[in-house]
Amino acid sequence: MIKKWVLKAIVQKAISYLPSSHRLNFFFQKYITRGVQLTDEYFEDRLIHAKKHIDSFDRYASRNLNTTLELGTGWYPVVPISLFLRGAEQINTVDISSLTSKENVLTTIRFFIDYQKKGKLQPFLKVSDERFGVLETLNNESEDFDFQDVIKKLKINCKIGDIRNLQLASQSIDLIHSNNTFEHVYPEVLRGILEKFKSFSSKGGIMSHFIDMSDHFAHFDKSINIYNFLRFSDLAWGIIDNSVQPQNRWRCSDYEKLYNALSIDISERDCRKGNVDEVLSINLNKKFKDYDLKDLAVSHCYLISKM
Repeated sequence: MIKKWVLKAIVQKAISYLPSSHRLNFFFQKYITRGVQLTDEYFEDRLIHAKKHIDSFDRYASRNLNTTLELGTGWYPVVPISLFLRGAEQINTVDISSLTSKENVLTTIRFFIDYQKKGKLQPFLKVSDERFGVLETLNNESEDFDFQDVIKKLKINCKIGDIRNLQLASQSIDLIHSNNTFEHVYPEVLRGILEKFKSFSSKGGIMSHFIDMSDHFAHFDKSINIYNFLRFSDLAWGIIDNSVQPQNRWRCSDYEKLYNALSIDISERDCRKGNVDEVLSINLNKKFKDYDLKDLAVSHCYLISKM
C-alpha cells in the first residue's frame, strides 16, 4: 500500500504545475487532508509565537514597538492581529502568494474574541479595550467591510510577491519576524531575504524567527518520523519536493552558518533537541553523514538577533 505521505507528495507536485497552485493547495489541504483548519492547537501555537516575538523585543529593544515586518502571511493572521492588539502602528506582512482572505481574517478575529471571553487570551497578550473593540466591531459589522477595509482597520499591510523586491525605507522596521517559514525557502533565496532584512531593520531592532526543521509530511502521516526526508539525495528530494510547500531540509547549523556569513549576530537561540534514536532509525543519505547527530536531531529552533 502506498503511504499517505507519498500520495500527498504526488498530489501537491501535480498541483504545483497548475495555475493558482497555492490557492488549489489551500483547498486540497482544507477539504482533503484537513491540514489548514484554524484549530485551538494552531491558534495557541501562534499565540505562543506572538508572545515570544513580543517578549524578545521587550527584552532586547529599548523603544516602543511601532513597525513590524512578517515573512509568510499564511492563511490565518494570528501573529499580525496579536501585534495589533499589542499596539503596533504599522504591521507589514509579505507572502509569495495570496493565501489569506476576509473569511480567514474574520475566523481569526472570532478566535480572539472567544479566547478573550473565556479568559484564555490573557496568558499570551496584554490587550487594550480600544484595540479589542476594533475586533468586536469588525466581527459584528463584517458585512459592511471588504478585505482591504478589514486589514486597514487592523493596521495590517498585506503584500504579495517576493520580499526581496519589497520597497521599504532603510532602517525603518522595529521587529522582523517569521513563523515556521524559513524551512520553506531555498538557501539561495533565503540569503537574499536576510540581506534585505538587514537593510530594513532599524538600529537596535529585533529579528525573531521560528523554524520547523521536521519533515512536514510526517505531520500528516504518522507512519514516518520527522526525519524521514533525510533519507533522500538532493536529486531524489527534488523529484519529491514541490513549489507549493517546499522544504529545504536545512539543519540549525546551516542557518547559523548563513547568519555568520552575513554578519548577523544571534543574540539568543532556543533549540528543541529532538530524538537521536529516531535519526538513527532511518538510512541517512550521504549528504547528511557529516552532520553531528545532535544537530540532525534538532526539530525546531528559535533565533533572536538584535540588529
